[in-house]
Amino acid sequence: MIRSDGRRPDQLREVRLTPNAQVFAEGSVMIETGQTRVLCSASVEDGVPQFLRGAGRGWVTAEYAMLPRATVTRSPREGRGRGPRGRTQEIQRLIGRSLRAAVDMEGLGERTITVDCDVLQADGGTRTAAITGAYVALHQALTTLKTRNDLSVMPIRCAVAATSVGVVAGRVLLDLSYEEDYRAEVDFNVVMTDQGEYVEVQGTAEGGAFSRGVLDQVLDLAQSGISQLLQDQKRVIDSM
Repeated sequence: MIRSDGRRPDQLREVRLTPNAQVFAEGSVMIETGQTRVLCSASVEDGVPQFLRGAGRGWVTAEYAMLPRATVTRSPREGRGRGPRGRTQEIQRLIGRSLRAAVDMEGLGERTITVDCDVLQADGGTRTAAITGAYVALHQALTTLKTRNDLSVMPIRCAVAATSVGVVAGRVLLDLSYEEDYRAEVDFNVVMTDQGEYVEVQGTAEGGAFSRGVLDQVLDLAQSGISQLLQDQKRVIDSM
């Protein structure tokens, strides 16, 4: 099966990670997966949320937003006295959970790192691209702290990356574009570490139910794609 963009069922879109996308952030990267483009910027602040004060632990969180013309038609800008929409809250919590899996919070100390993920252009897979790019920005921010001698060791436990897998017209496909995503009968987002462990698996049947056999295929394909993304992350991190 050849897909509309010429890829094989088990093939990722072309991935580009451009570090130092913002000069003032402690860490930043632009990630592009096909036509999806997400700007990820990591900011470091002294102090932690109220529930962690005095515990000697740090905190990593994320915010996610989509620019009004990231999509084919304009979306209303969020904010302006209103909180983020439910979908936005769900995505930024997913990104935050994924990043916290990568960090030794005691090694971070009482600091907060916030990673802002802004979608400049959306063609499917924005949340998974945000996680993959956010990890690189986070790693760069921690490297900045280490270079300043604010950290004695790098508080990284593992790398994390994410991709999507879906069933379209009965075929299991890796890294769905928007055109594939809106036709998918089953849609998954998978987050994994470089140690082969799962951080999160989100799966939904849009039509009928899916079998255990399909789930196994999805996870195998996701692991293959994430393995490639982890290598892409490592190349960029090693070059910084």
